[in-house]
Amino acid sequence: MSGRVVITGWGVASPLGNDRATFAHALLNGQSAGAPIRGFDARGFACRIAAEVPAYDLAASCPGWDLTALVGTGDRKAELGLLAAHQALAHAGLLEPGTGPDAISLGTGLSSVLVAEVEAELIPFLREDGEFDHEAFARGALPARRFLHRHLPGRTTALLAQLLGVTGPRATSFAACAAGAHAIALAGRWIARGEAERVLAGGLDSMINPFGLASLQLLGTLTTRNDRPAAASRPFDRDRDGFLLGEGAAMLVVESAASAQARGAPILAELLGSGSSLDAWHVTAPHPDGRGAVLAMRRALADAGRSPADVDYVNAHGTATPLNDPVEITAFREVFGPHADRCPISSTKSMHGHLIAAAGALEACAVLVALQHQWLPPTINVAHLDPACAADVVPNVGRAARLEVALSNSFGFGGQNGCLVFGTGQD
Repeated sequence: MSGRVVITGWGVASPLGNDRATFAHALLNGQSAGAPIRGFDARGFACRIAAEVPAYDLAASCPGWDLTALVGTGDRKAELGLLAAHQALAHAGLLEPGTGPDAISLGTGLSSVLVAEVEAELIPFLREDGEFDHEAFARGALPARRFLHRHLPGRTTALLAQLLGVTGPRATSFAACAAGAHAIALAGRWIARGEAERVLAGGLDSMINPFGLASLQLLGTLTTRNDRPAAASRPFDRDRDGFLLGEGAAMLVVESAASAQARGAPILAELLGSGSSLDAWHVTAPHPDGRGAVLAMRRALADAGRSPADVDYVNAHGTATPLNDPVEITAFREVFGPHADRCPISSTKSMHGHLIAAAGALEACAVLVALQHQWLPPTINVAHLDPACAADVVPNVGRAARLEVALSNSFGFGGQNGCLVFGTGQD
């Protein structure tokens, strides 16, 4: 990555808290957001726990923004995205008219379709014999068009662009669990190429709804440790049984160093490089040798101009699924060689759960917290480390460390991989 790309602000709407201070405190102290699902009646599901975002007042949290486009839509993903975006822009000092970002790059996931929406759109077109009346639907499908508009992947990107008057580049990544990381990487490349100076970048997702939970349950990826929700997410542990579903949004202000210096903005960290790859292997399973993960990590380090020995910490993808964790550690050892025994690698998903498309963005914020506080966030709930995951996973309790360079891994469904390299931003 040519030219310095820096971070000047960030914000979160997360299971560990809806502001930077609360999120950082919970992260560094090993707190779990796992709890019984509150948002709907999940009694009929095998998995009845998740990591939900605490209650929030969107209007009070986003003063000055016209939120009428969201009223009555039930669009939780967009609400979480706006909550995090307002925080990030305020943190960077970019809320005043004419000072905002000139580009937007967001990662998002499958739409959070509500049961009530499906009922409202389709039940009126059922005939008495139970068959669907396609002709009547075609004649009266104006509500359906509104339904489709709400669920377009780029809707939140477009809404933020309108709110902020952004006329420069904008993009929406739909790369599953790597979407947030890809969005941040693209922001860095826009800046390095001179196509933008300040980019609002991040991810947003919420699959804690009946359709989302059902789809992930069918894939067999979710933990069913319902009796102990706070201990359910167990990355690298011998007895892990799947990930704890999370939700939320995280946004970063990614900016050229020249722009930040010109306006006197504090530099919080530096985006040193990024890398991506495809496994080209399976829809849900990683390549057994970690082939795509190896490529993404190596490309990110090469882009950053750093060797594995330069890395002081790795924020793992670490989902706590039986397949992901040992494959990731295998890939980590392939890339890092002898340094793998000295480099800590922890999974913060053990605390905040798996935010799917927003995971890479929230974990980028976790890396910022680690660099700022010079503290390794732990992998909690490691009772018996799986021998196949042998590494310093910072088990159960965080600790102080000298951190200058950190790598964040995001390995998504479909073998979509994205890695980000951050530095402290100090010359």
